[in-house]
Amino acid sequence: MLLLRLALLSLLLSLALPARAVTLLRDPDIEQALRALAAPVLQAAGLSPARVDILVIDDSSMNAFVIDADSIFIHSGLILRMDTPAMLQSVIAHEAAHIANGHLMRRPINARNARTAAALGTALAAVAGSAAGSGEFAVGAAAGLQGAALRSFFSHTRAEENAADASGMRFLMAAGIDLRGAVQVMELFNGQEALSVNRQDAYARTHPLSRDRFRRITQLAEAQGRTVAPDPEATYWFARAKSKLSAFQRSPKWTLTRAGEFGYPDIKLMRQAIAYHRQADLRRALAAIDGAVALRPNDPYLHELRGQILMESRQIKPAVAAYARAANLAPNNALILGSYGRALLADNQTQKAVQFLETARSRDGRDIRILRDLAQANAKLGNNGMASVLTAERYAIAGRLKDAKIHAERASNLLPRGSAAWQRAQDVLFAAEAEEKRRK
Repeated sequence: MLLLRLALLSLLLSLALPARAVTLLRDPDIEQALRALAAPVLQAAGLSPARVDILVIDDSSMNAFVIDADSIFIHSGLILRMDTPAMLQSVIAHEAAHIANGHLMRRPINARNARTAAALGTALAAVAGSAAGSGEFAVGAAAGLQGAALRSFFSHTRAEENAADASGMRFLMAAGIDLRGAVQVMELFNGQEALSVNRQDAYARTHPLSRDRFRRITQLAEAQGRTVAPDPEATYWFARAKSKLSAFQRSPKWTLTRAGEFGYPDIKLMRQAIAYHRQADLRRALAAIDGAVALRPNDPYLHELRGQILMESRQIKPAVAAYARAANLAPNNALILGSYGRALLADNQTQKAVQFLETARSRDGRDIRILRDLAQANAKLGNNGMASVLTAERYAIAGRLKDAKIHAERASNLLPRGSAAWQRAQDVLFAAEAEEKRRK
C-alpha cells in the first residue's frame, strides 16, 4: 500500500502542469441529475450505476472522456450544448461503451481507479498534459511512453470508436432511449475532420470523427424504426442539471430571462434563486429558494442550495440549519455532508464539524475542500500535526511541491513516528524530494 501511495503521489507531482488546470465542478444536485440520467444506460452496459460516477469538468469546450472504469467526465460546455436528455445519455452511453469494451486496458494510468484525491489528481493532470504541447513529455515520461504512443495516449482508435458507437447504440436501445439523440450529438461535430487539429473541438481530437461514423450512427438510429417518447424522469433531471449549471455559468440577467424555459416551477424558482444570489440580493434569493422548497419539501438538494446561499451571504446559523436538513434527507451524500461540516466549522462547532468532514472524506476523497476544512478544524483543536499533514496533501494534489514539503516536514516532527498520519507525511516528502531531484 505504501509503494502504491508513493507511486501515485510521485506520478501526480511529475505531471503537475502550470499551463492548464483541470477543475472539477462538484455540485450534489447536478451530480444527482447526471446519476439519474446515466443509471438506465449503465445498467444496459452491464456496469454498476453505484460504482461509475459522472463528473463535470469546468471547461467551455465540448468533450467527454473516461480515465478508468469508475468515472466518466463530461465538460460543462458539452452539457450546455445538449438539447434533450437523449443527447446527453448518448454521450454517456458512448463513454460507457469504452469502459465495457475494455478500451482502457492499453493505458497504464487507467490501471488505477480515480476515486481518491491523489489518483484523480494524477489522472486529470495527465489529461491536462495531453492537451498542452509541453505536457506530452511529462505524461510520456511518467507513464513510460514515447513516440507515437504519446500522441494517442488519450485518444481512441477508429476501431475503438466504431465499436463504442455500436455498443453505445445498443445500450440506448436496451434502455428505451431515442437513438436520434446520438445523431444530434454527431451533428454538433459535423465538419470537424476537415479542420486542422488546433481548430478542432477537444472531442474531435480524442474521438476520431468521419463521415462514415456519422452514416453508421444514422443508420443505427433509423433501424430503431420509431420515435421513442422521452422518459418524464429523465426529462426533469436533464432540465435540472442544465438549468443549475447554466445559472452559475451564465450571467444573472441571462438566467432571469430564461428561468422558466423548461416548464418546471421548482426549476424556475431554483434558477431565480441562483441569479438573485449572484446579484447579492439575499431577500429575493431566499424568497425564490423557499418557493422551490415549498414545492419539493423533501428534496435535499434544494435545502443544500439554500444553505449555500445563506453561507455565502455570511448567515452562518441559518446556513447550518439548512445544511442539517439536507444532511438528514441525504445522509450518505458526501458533498452535502462536507458542506454541513464546513458550516459547522464556521459556526465554531469544531468537534461536530470534524465528525461530518471525516465522514465526507471517507466517502469521497476527491474534494480538496475537505482537506482544507479538516486542516482548519484540526488546527482549532490543537492537532497541529494532523493539520499539517492534511495541508501537505492538499498542496501536493495541487502540485505546489515546495509548500507541500514544508508542511510534510512539519507534520513529520509533530506526529508519532510510524503512525498512519506520519506515514502520509512521508509519502508527500518522498514525492516532493523526487520532484526536486528531477528538476536539478
